[in-house]
Amino acid sequence: MALSLAINGLDAGYGAVKALRGVSMRVDAGETVALLGTNGNGKSTLMKCIAGLVKPQSGSLSLTIDGTAHELAGMPAEEIVDLGVAMVPEGRRLFPRLTVLENLMLGAFRKVARRNIDRNLAVAFETFPVLKERQGQLAGTMSGGQQQMLAIARALMSSPRLLLVDEPSVGLSPLLVSQTIAKIGELNRNLGLTVLMAEQNFNQTIRIANRGYIIVHGEIVVAAASVDELKGNDIVKRLYLGGTA
Repeated sequence: MALSLAINGLDAGYGAVKALRGVSMRVDAGETVALLGTNGNGKSTLMKCIAGLVKPQSGSLSLTIDGTAHELAGMPAEEIVDLGVAMVPEGRRLFPRLTVLENLMLGAFRKVARRNIDRNLAVAFETFPVLKERQGQLAGTMSGGQQQMLAIARALMSSPRLLLVDEPSVGLSPLLVSQTIAKIGELNRNLGLTVLMAEQNFNQTIRIANRGYIIVHGEIVVAAASVDELKGNDIVKRLYLGGTA
């Protein structure tokens, strides 16, 4: 399915605080695109704008599906989900007193997803076998890594076309960060999911990304057409690779 997301001149914030300033970027079908930046630079705000959780002050968020453009700015979050956009939020945001299976079922509320519950559940359990083993366990009693798996699997239950993943490494050990990001790469390759991932762990992110952007103080300061171009950028060397450029 042909899909692309084009963001142009996006401004957003919270009251008098402007978090995004003129952000422009693009995600095309089948890509894994990295949105890199340290804490407080606007990554999560941008993801929430795409998902309909924060209303932009100006600019355009255009999701094109099979030649039809949908303007996301101002669209209710549930309508954006119906277009096939799923978000894995920072901090996972699970329902701790519900079981693994109950959390997964909550991800399957849109019509297309309800028709494909069995298939999507099979995909979730194949991707994360531990969830099948623990489907009757309360989500709040699971480890951080298992909860992150559940948050991603819950998003898969909505039959997404575009997967937004916000800071998947938060609160995880280096080994679990590596495993989690590898799984996101598998979803892109095996299911053909288009992925936009906001992350500050540069070295792990570039393992699965096709290309990326760097956001600093709410502005896109680097738009790289490839991972190699990212690695060679002076700002990247200074912020992430310990260089002096």
